[in-house]
Amino acid sequence: MLLTEDGVGIEAEHLAFRDGNGGSGGSCDTAIVVAHGFTGALDRPAVRRAAQEFAHFAGVITFSFRGHGGSGGRSTVGDREILDLDAAVRWAREIGYGRVVTVGFSMGGSVVVRHAAARGGVQERGGRTDAWVGARTDAVVAVSAPARWYYRGTAPMRRLHWIVTQPVGRAVSRYGLRTRIHPEKWNPVPLSPVESAPLIAPTPLLIVHGDRDAYFPLDHPLSLARAAGETAELWIERGFGHAENAAEPELLRRIAAWIVP
Repeated sequence: MLLTEDGVGIEAEHLAFRDGNGGSGGSCDTAIVVAHGFTGALDRPAVRRAAQEFAHFAGVITFSFRGHGGSGGRSTVGDREILDLDAAVRWAREIGYGRVVTVGFSMGGSVVVRHAAARGGVQERGGRTDAWVGARTDAVVAVSAPARWYYRGTAPMRRLHWIVTQPVGRAVSRYGLRTRIHPEKWNPVPLSPVESAPLIAPTPLLIVHGDRDAYFPLDHPLSLARAAGETAELWIERGFGHAENAAEPELLRRIAAWIVP
């Protein structure tokens, strides 16, 4: 269990580097920190599958965001989760990794972008203008990430907003999806991913998105890439759906090879 800056207990797990990835390279000095999507957790099959693939290239840290799995607290759906990721990155440094790369899926994708931007001291702790500097990351991968908050342009996102904003929806989430959601609205509203993306440079950023993503259409990754500028690389994947549940082993291996050439 890790403890976040605001006192929330976060379950985390370390998977050591496993040599033998077919000659694609590998690194015992690199850790990949995996940030799952909304309603995920470190024990979910899709997260474990990603961790197993990544472990052929580097050490892997998985964790459950607040309100998910065995972690404490309640989900703020991408706001305070920046502190959960920060605790996992700091742990990777503490156990000896010299290079740490964050990989986030969907909600986790928005979190890794905001966390990397916090190195500029512009992310918020008590308000938009308060300085908060997160642990250093050496590269960032955002998979199926939103560019903007409050997006309701697709049916899955309208369902998600009902789950988050309505008492009945939060009850469904708690008992049906094993995800505990905080009932209060954001105050203040955190910087969006597209506002955060320009602040990541010079840290390398890889944006991965599927052309069959049912949650966020292609204007989201395109907006992120434009905002990030020259330090960002964009992959639009044909036939790929949404986040870790749709990520095939071949895509996961290509992401890992980008991290550890």
